[in-house]
Amino acid sequence: MQNNRQIFFKKVKSRLGFILFLLTRLPAAWFAGVKISEINERYCSVTIRYGWSNKNPFRSVYFACLSMAAEMSSGALVMANCYNSKPAISMLVIKTEAEFYKKAKGKITFVCNDGKQIEDAVNAALSENIPVSFRSRSVGLNQEGDTVAEFFITWSLKRKE
Repeated sequence: MQNNRQIFFKKVKSRLGFILFLLTRLPAAWFAGVKISEINERYCSVTIRYGWSNKNPFRSVYFACLSMAAEMSSGALVMANCYNSKPAISMLVIKTEAEFYKKAKGKITFVCNDGKQIEDAVNAALSENIPVSFRSRSVGLNQEGDTVAEFFITWSLKRKE
C-alpha cells in the first residue's frame, strides 16, 4: 500500500496530472480553483482563492466551494490509501457538518491531519467484509492564520467484491 500511495502522491503533485485528475473526476473543483498544495501519508492541505468562479453575493468564497476544498483535503488522503488496492475499495461521503466562523476572503487553506486514522480505516475495510465509517476533520484557515471554517466529513469505505 505504501508504494501505491507514493504513486498517487506523485500524480497529484504533478501540475498536469492534477489538472487531468480534476477535469476527468471533479470538474467543478477545477472550475472553482481548488488545488492540493501539500500531501503526504498523514497530512493534506488544499487551497482555494476567492475569485469570480467561486464568489457569492457577499464578496467571499461561496460555502459550497469551501465544502469542496474541505472534502478534498480528507478525500485525497482516502484516495491515496485506496489507490490500486486489491480488492478495490469504494468510498462515499455519508455526512458533512460545518461551522463557519469568518468571511472567507483571499486564499483559504484547508488542512486535514487524519492520515493515520484514514489508513487504519482503509486497512479495516480491506480486512473485513463490512462497511467501515469514520469522521475526518478539515480546518480552513485564512492567510492570517485565523480559522474561517471547520468541516467534519464522515466517510464510508467498503471492500468491492
